[in-house]
Amino acid sequence: MKKLIHYIFLAAITMPLSVLAQQNKAYDMMINGVKVIVQPSGNEIAVVRTVIKGGVQNYPASKAGIENLAVQALTECGTVKDDKNSFKDKLDRVSAQVNGYSDMDFASFSLNCIKSDFETAWPLYSDALLTPRFDAKEFDRIKQDAINFIRANESSPDNALDKMAKQTAFAGKNYAKEPQGSVATISKLTAAETKKYWKSILTRSRMVIVIVADFDKAYIEKKVTEFLSNIPAGAPFTLKKESYSPVANTFKPQERDNATNYVRGITSGPLPGTTDFNAFVLAMRIFANRHFIEIRSKNGLSYAPQSWFSGGTTPYANIAVTTTDPDKYIAVARNLIDQIKQEGFTAEELKNEKTGYLTGIFYRQETNEEQASSYASNEVIHGDWKRSIKIQNDVKAVTLQQLNDAFKKYINYITWVYQGDPKKVTAALYTQKLTPKIPAEKKGF
Repeated sequence: MKKLIHYIFLAAITMPLSVLAQQNKAYDMMINGVKVIVQPSGNEIAVVRTVIKGGVQNYPASKAGIENLAVQALTECGTVKDDKNSFKDKLDRVSAQVNGYSDMDFASFSLNCIKSDFETAWPLYSDALLTPRFDAKEFDRIKQDAINFIRANESSPDNALDKMAKQTAFAGKNYAKEPQGSVATISKLTAAETKKYWKSILTRSRMVIVIVADFDKAYIEKKVTEFLSNIPAGAPFTLKKESYSPVANTFKPQERDNATNYVRGITSGPLPGTTDFNAFVLAMRIFANRHFIEIRSKNGLSYAPQSWFSGGTTPYANIAVTTTDPDKYIAVARNLIDQIKQEGFTAEELKNEKTGYLTGIFYRQETNEEQASSYASNEVIHGDWKRSIKIQNDVKAVTLQQLNDAFKKYINYITWVYQGDPKKVTAALYTQKLTPKIPAEKKGF
């Protein structure tokens, strides 16, 4: 393990992805119908990430959680050759790490090892994907762990509000599904059913493979060709992109015995791959700063007001707050939105946000793992892995006019949900077309 930590440290001090890609040019190739994206790493760490497209589009709501559980089972239930303990012991001998997850838009399963140990780690990684054991006893254990995790989350007001907001805004649509599932859906899953599901989605038609490592192209082609020869082509698959555009302001309250009141709003956002996307990302980050200052600093309505953009295949903007005065909050928030639409953001705000946003991207992309993650998500969600490399120039090209136009275009009607004391909130203030007047100042916080 000390050896791996040493090499991870070396990987962490490498140059950002855009600079690295220029010196060690990234490329892609099609192998047996699968796009393979390769980034020479310039260090001694090898990372492989296999992506299965679809996420919540792959299963019905009644099976929510099955994909996430299947990916966990790949390492926690052993393989045909090795039981769980043998599998993990072999990985530990070379300090290799194998793990995965499933989210809204795709599942990902990755290998992280030292380059010189790749020949030992790669067969274990391949076996986990191709011949997972799905041992019934181990499966029941991870299933119970998943149920315990879900129950723990249900006690969190933030998680409860997030779930309510998405199920309200995306009712009947894919994004209403929870990748983690629910106690009801997880409890019914069996090892045999989950194994069958995994085999159904492990197809070349759904796959993208990302490799960040210093290997010869011929070596990569050989390894990946052998690996893919064991995977069926599958039916053609296209990841769907859906817009969320509420046609009116709505409000859904729910009584909940919280220490304070929780408010969350969801509205639209630009589809990934469109010209508005980068401008809206920057606009929402600037709005988040203004929202924080207006709600907390100027009006003392909340300790931690938040705003952010969720840019998946169903993109949406979020506004959230915990407050003792929800009626005053909505008046202040809607007046702020109106003010920005009328006056716009400033050139100085745009300049500063470009710098801050790009700095954050470069910081996150300093490891091989994060570089692989960036390539994978951009390929799946935006349909263009090269966006990871072009992002600096693309963001710098965003104009103030584009920034203001994007905010006006997408921040309109909002789907609001509320959890807390129903006597503290007036629903009409959230749904009326006219912006509420800010009430007189109240004493206290």
